Amino acid sequence: MIFIRYENWKSYLRYYPVTVILLLANLVMFLIASLNGGSTNLDTLVKLGAVVDNGPEKEELWRYFAAMFLHNGFSHLFFNSFSLLVFAPPLERLLGWWRYAILYIIGGFLANVLSVALGGTPDPYTATVSVGASGAIYAIYGAFLYIATLQRGMMDEGSRKTLYGLLMMGIVMSFVTPYVNWMAHLGGLVAGFFLYGLIIRLLKRSRR
Repeated sequence: MIFIRYENWKSYLRYYPVTVILLLANLVMFLIASLNGGSTNLDTLVKLGAVVDNGPEKEELWRYFAAMFLHNGFSHLFFNSFSLLVFAPPLERLLGWWRYAILYIIGGFLANVLSVALGGTPDPYTATVSVGASGAIYAIYGAFLYIATLQRGMMDEGSRKTLYGLLMMGIVMSFVTPYVNWMAHLGGLVAGFFLYGLIIRLLKRSRR
């Protein structure tokens, strides 16, 4: 089962450096938001880089990257950090740190872009503010879905069942939970699936 963490902290830091950096970045930005108006304050989130689907902020591309490291409240940070901590490491080991970083960042960026492009607010006088690592995390799930369906020999049956159950529960919760950007979740899943396929073909991992 690849989704069970057996490592101690020393081994975790050694084997999954990018995941650790991402977790720390989320925590640091949460603390910055908390000390500058609060992590649930929309004005603070917009100031720090939240995605806004209307107005001039919609065209600011840097937001589609920055929003990945912002979270609306501690519970939002906790659940995303738990997912990243537990489920992401096998992909970092498989791809190598730099290809994994590319998939995470580009996958999260595309998830945010797709969420605005396909689900933006039609009313020109209102806007939706979006933050969170969920789009990038779903890009990781999308990569695992590619492995589970097209590289079946690389994933054991128990891990496949866990992945399918996780995706089913995640997608259902995305629709039934209020104020969840389900378009970012689905966008990240699709982006991660195709990005993984491109990465393994175009960016060959060196073997030593």
